[in-house]
Amino acid sequence: MERRPHPLLSLLALAGIAVAAWAGWLGWDQTRDVHPDGSTTGPYEAWQIIGLVLTLSFPLYRAASRHHPAAAATGIPLGLTAAALYDWSDDASGLYMIGVILLLGGSLTTTTALTALITKLNGHNASAPSTRQS
Repeated sequence: MERRPHPLLSLLALAGIAVAAWAGWLGWDQTRDVHPDGSTTGPYEAWQIIGLVLTLSFPLYRAASRHHPAAAATGIPLGLTAAALYDWSDDASGLYMIGVILLLGGSLTTTTALTALITKLNGHNASAPSTRQS
């Protein structure tokens, strides 16, 4: 029988992976792009967000496949929220908290939906322990 880590350990590991992924993909880019008309965008580019999402896809799949759906659905959003809170807290407008709340809601919704899909496609019942031998 395969020994799986405790769900709390999985949640903390996923949160740590999300913080590290944020630092790797987004944490270094703090410069806004100024366009000729004076408007600004950024600081993140689409490729950075795509890279972050793809990087976090494997740990999410792994946790959901190993009967840790709660950890899979909540660990990554908690890590992303903590990273955003730290990264954006120097915003002088004070609006960063709205962004942090939207990030938490969006990432929690997305990881919950993906976890449910992965669990269903793998034929797992979230409350039943695995009887499959590896």
